[in-house]
Amino acid sequence: MHYQENHSLNPHLKTSNLPVRDPVAVVGAGLIGRAWAIVFARAGHPVRLHDMDAGTMADSHAYIEARLQELAGHGLLDDSPEVVLARIRIEPSLVDALRDVVLVQENIRETVEAKTAMFSQLDALAPPDAVLASSTSWLPASTFTAGLPGRGRCLVGHPVNPPYLVPLVELCPAPWTDAAAMARAHALYSAAGQVPVTLTREIHGFLLNRVQAAVLDECFRLFEEGFANAEDIDKVLKDGLALRWSFMGPFETIDLNAPEGVVDYSARYGAQNKKAMADRQPFQWSEATLKKVDAERRKDLPIADIGTRSAWRDRRLMALAAHKRQAPAS
Repeated sequence: MHYQENHSLNPHLKTSNLPVRDPVAVVGAGLIGRAWAIVFARAGHPVRLHDMDAGTMADSHAYIEARLQELAGHGLLDDSPEVVLARIRIEPSLVDALRDVVLVQENIRETVEAKTAMFSQLDALAPPDAVLASSTSWLPASTFTAGLPGRGRCLVGHPVNPPYLVPLVELCPAPWTDAAAMARAHALYSAAGQVPVTLTREIHGFLLNRVQAAVLDECFRLFEEGFANAEDIDKVLKDGLALRWSFMGPFETIDLNAPEGVVDYSARYGAQNKKAMADRQPFQWSEATLKKVDAERRKDLPIADIGTRSAWRDRRLMALAAHKRQAPAS
């Protein structure tokens, strides 16, 4: 199964107003790989989508087409779904998938062994100036690229799921990653409509997962100690902090919460913040507490309905993305 990359092969397709971009390979056609294919194809890149499993590749077509129709319904495509879909080619051959690409986005399973084997192939087969990026959520690039001749072009490009709705991508170098590769990756992701952030060095979990872990840690601890139920703690975020944080980060938030900015905020509230955190102990992810939270969640959402609720979440994210797309930058 192939999707045509050349519109001239299908006279019924409308032409695109987007600039012609260089090819990108997406290796691993699971949910994240399919989402990356949408990101790059939406931006005008010809995309070669590869997976070792033929069934996974075959199933990608209907999934991607359905997501593109949803995005179009929210005004989140500059071209028609048919034009975007035509840029994506299912490629059973890894050699052919990597030919002439400027970026490889790897999305295979999260093990050092699997990624080491894959990056060895990518480094041997991809053009020497192509950026090799892993979507890994936790593994530093140094754990699977150390012995590669082209290790200087290897890095982590960690997305938020799904990246076609949540644009952040974390760029984390290994100790040997070239600054030029980082700069090129930043430019490629930016041009594709993503919001890249650059880490200066490796740290377990990168940035987003560490911030999320800190928030989850405190939420679980507050629940475990009986200060509130899970529903009300969720409200603290979705109806409180997250409203501001959806368009301002925590540093800008506190900068605006005191008449003279961050230092003034610290003078006013720093002591209280330190006191609030002074006696806290990390949540130990105890089985009993997790089961209590799960029991509360299952009253509101049976396991059988998680897929339906996830689809609702994505529709709400589309509406938010459409709103942010129309909002002024500042």
